[in-house]
Amino acid sequence: MNKKITALKIQKRNPGRVNVYLDDEYTFGLSKIVAAWLHIGQELDEAKIASLKTEDEAEVVYQKALHFLSFRPRSEGEVQQRLLKQKYSDTVIDAAIVRLKEHGFLGDQQFASMWVENRTTFRPRSQRMLAMELRRKGVAEDVISSALEEAEDDEVLAYQAAQRYVRRLSGLDWPTFRKKLLGYLGRRGFFYGTAAPAVRRLWTELNSEEDEQLIDKMEEGFDDG
Repeated sequence: MNKKITALKIQKRNPGRVNVYLDDEYTFGLSKIVAAWLHIGQELDEAKIASLKTEDEAEVVYQKALHFLSFRPRSEGEVQQRLLKQKYSDTVIDAAIVRLKEHGFLGDQQFASMWVENRTTFRPRSQRMLAMELRRKGVAEDVISSALEEAEDDEVLAYQAAQRYVRRLSGLDWPTFRKKLLGYLGRRGFFYGTAAPAVRRLWTELNSEEDEQLIDKMEEGFDDG
């Protein structure tokens, strides 16, 4: 049995949604974009009502995903997990992700490249740690590999990371300086063989030739293992 639309009212608390009244009774709410083609006097059967509700759910999920993306770029996996936590179906979530990708709002290749560039610029860490971070966000291995091809080698990244921390070590003697800076680089995923030359280079740049010669004497017979 068909029902007639007798009123369409914008919700007071959410102007982006419309209350639909059928036969003078409130029946359901719809996103404005879904309700745009409805008009008073139009008759709806059960199939059309079900279709409108399905379209509305798809639009709601899409808008929630857009809002989530508005704070910072996200991976496809992050968006999917966010929507799954809100109990939406896989079908609706997959449709939203496809739509986001079609409009250029989502894409793991772009996300991974931006992640690597941002980390390298502001918080340098090893390629190994960059890969680990991207895996946690659900990015595929081939996409990670492609993004890391754009990154600097670990030797460069280690030096850049050390540069950002070394000012905190001003005035320390060589053993303490070395220990603290190696620890800092280790926490950012750099192996000893990559971190040690960066530490030595920073110390040399910050201190006199006499200090460097002193290091050589101190490290004679020193086991770096």
